[in-house]
Amino acid sequence: MDSAEPILRLKGIGKSFYGNRVLADVSFDVGAGEIIGLVGENGAGKSTLMKILFGMPVISETGGFEGSIVFNGREARFRSPFDALDAGIGMVHQEFSLIPGFTTTENILLNRESLNNSVLVNIFGPRISALDRATMENRAKQAIDKLGVKLDPKMRINEMPVGHKQFTEIARELCRENVKLIVLDEPTAVLTESEAEVLLASLRLLASEGIAIIFISHRLREVVELCDRVVVLRDGHKIEDFPAKGSSTKQIASLMVGRSVEAQARIDAEAAVRAAQGEADARETILSVENLWVDMPGETVRNVSLAVKKGEIFGIGGLAGQGKLGIPNGIMGLAPAGGSVSLNGAPVELNAPRAALERNMAFVSEDRRGVGLLLDEGIDWNIAFTAMQVQDKFLKPILGGLFQWRSDAAMTRLAEEYIKLLEIKCTGPGQRAGNLSGGNQQKVCLAKAFALRPELLFVSEPTRGIDIGAKHLVLDTLKKYNREYGTTIVMVSSELEELRSVCDRIAIVYEGRIEGILPHSAPIEDFGILMAGADRDETVALAGGN
Repeated sequence: MDSAEPILRLKGIGKSFYGNRVLADVSFDVGAGEIIGLVGENGAGKSTLMKILFGMPVISETGGFEGSIVFNGREARFRSPFDALDAGIGMVHQEFSLIPGFTTTENILLNRESLNNSVLVNIFGPRISALDRATMENRAKQAIDKLGVKLDPKMRINEMPVGHKQFTEIARELCRENVKLIVLDEPTAVLTESEAEVLLASLRLLASEGIAIIFISHRLREVVELCDRVVVLRDGHKIEDFPAKGSSTKQIASLMVGRSVEAQARIDAEAAVRAAQGEADARETILSVENLWVDMPGETVRNVSLAVKKGEIFGIGGLAGQGKLGIPNGIMGLAPAGGSVSLNGAPVELNAPRAALERNMAFVSEDRRGVGLLLDEGIDWNIAFTAMQVQDKFLKPILGGLFQWRSDAAMTRLAEEYIKLLEIKCTGPGQRAGNLSGGNQQKVCLAKAFALRPELLFVSEPTRGIDIGAKHLVLDTLKKYNREYGTTIVMVSSELEELRSVCDRIAIVYEGRIEGILPHSAPIEDFGILMAGADRDETVALAGGN
């Protein structure tokens, strides 16, 4: 690439959401035909940065952003994604935005269809125009050919394999006039290894034609293999910007998860407290998992075996899409699973959520709105409902025990107890859960699990999307609950610092398998090796004895 003016220049980009700083003074350039790898842990600021670039409404609706964007030589502040598209920026999101009943061609050319002109159209206007399908298929084929892949222009989206859907998304962006920059968010997350190789080759071809690419991925080997430069974000700051050639996945992973001196001191202090309370290795095994597989979209688990000690807080970490979320969802029956799981030596029935709950296990899901809450019901109902269903709590007998009726007073008292304990900001026990902030919704999910008094508690991404104050309260509550009730906790998180500050041991998942299990006090570099997919000899050395 020559020294010409870059196609994109981000200067001093900053953003806060309701007082929570998520980006601070981020600057980097992207040249024409250059592929930039944008990496960072979940919560590092990648998605927010791309929302700013693409003019997503959530940015303007929350006060805009700091800094400036220069695109194609002109300063730009896109008011909507349509402005960004018109300027020549395409974006392929992590979740598909395709119409299932439409064909490949119809999706690629949506809202940009070719029409047949006729005398009637000239008289009555374009509303009676018919689609020129031959021209549309030719245009779609040109975009597909740019990718160097084979797609059937007439196949419906709901009939094609997932890899073809991803290529259709990219072809749609290429078909737009004057496209100069494409942003791809985890484009290989749903692809097989062979499909991913085809996609990477396609992206190199596009770059050779002068199209700039921002490649967001947690698959660090692909970043090293594909990209010209790597930009690392951590906690909303740009940490490094360096050539991909000559770098390693270990180096990138260490930069992604590295922490400040203050953060490390806090982790060390927490570790000292837990060490004084006794090591987990001396305890008996409460949960045994052998050869677990889970078919969860985007979080496939291939072959996981692990043992959790009674009374410990066991962490499961790893980069996004590697399978860590699939483990609790599979064990608790929310995703198809197989293998062997036992609690206190007795088998746990898989694919049966109620059976898991009846074995005195509980789960705080990462999907609090979709799985964790009854959004139209009050806080009291949300906290008490599962305990009422599974354990017959908050029910009072009537007519000599012939019938049972719920005790609204008991439910209210329970809700008031947890509102106070977890500092849930609300109007009272009857407030609808759907009207609470994200942080307070998460606290209600925790309260619902605590109300079961479980022997084993799975907590998945407990601080995702909540502010720093709420994060500390949630983590402190988990530690307190573990200490006071002896509850064994398995905590899944994308934030390694959280896991190291709370957990006794931490398993790192890579490509659906346990890459290694380390004590909380292990050096940050060792975690980085595992998160990047350590060589087998490194894995054995790091995981030995744990």
